Amino acid sequence: MTMDPTAPAPLLRTTLTPRPRRVAAEPAGTPAIRSQDFRFSYDGISDTLHGIDLEVRRKAVTAIIGPSGCGKSTFLRSINRLHDLIPAARHRGNIELDGQSIFSRDTDLVTLRQRVGMVFQRPNPFPKSIYDNVAYGPSLNRLVPERDLPALVERCLRRAALWDEVKDRLNEMGTGLSGGQQQRLCIARALGNQPEVLLMDEPCSALDPIATQKVEELIFELKEEYTIVIVTHNMQQAARVSDYTAFFDRGELIEFGETERIFTAPSNERTEAYITGRFG
Repeated sequence: MTMDPTAPAPLLRTTLTPRPRRVAAEPAGTPAIRSQDFRFSYDGISDTLHGIDLEVRRKAVTAIIGPSGCGKSTFLRSINRLHDLIPAARHRGNIELDGQSIFSRDTDLVTLRQRVGMVFQRPNPFPKSIYDNVAYGPSLNRLVPERDLPALVERCLRRAALWDEVKDRLNEMGTGLSGGQQQRLCIARALGNQPEVLLMDEPCSALDPIATQKVEELIFELKEEYTIVIVTHNMQQAARVSDYTAFFDRGELIEFGETERIFTAPSNERTEAYITGRFG
């Protein structure tokens, strides 16, 4: 059998397989992510996370709060396996996305990270134009035909509430934007890969109050289409943007529930102590 010289290189073949779409959309509020007795260790010896059992609801915002070093970001990054390049890292238990283990041998990491987008603490736009920042992922992975890229870029920038500010300078470098604009560009870049889940690790910690407000308003709008998990030290922010809140302490999930209840009537003394500022 001869190879077609115009065919994509084998290395990229896993990125070019269209991921299956659900015949019918799962209703909001059903679990999108489920962790079961999930444990994680950076050195293979001492656990950073201890038996996390957590269900993340679909098309809702789940905030993870807790003191520094409690395992919030470690858990968040585990959801799309960003720890895989740490040689000594080990995990036990399981994390499922739509009922399928993300640690299965059949899991393709490129596809997983398309489905589960990530926005980091500090804005990290590519050293490319605003347009190319958004178009790079869907172009590389051939998610849409080349002719449809301009429409996709515009749609993502609009969803990220950035289009009106940059539509006349799409060829300028993304690194030339303000900090708040860069973070919204990174959100647009994540949306370009057509994810189902958005993970946000302290997305406003490096932003001023006005930029923070814009990102929070954006999070509120995006939950209509996406499942969002946000790690934040800012409890006021968690109370403003999230539907559900998980409180972590010393690698354990102490309490999880609807945000209003967690902040007004926590059932665990450690949760109450943290929320009222007695530690953390």
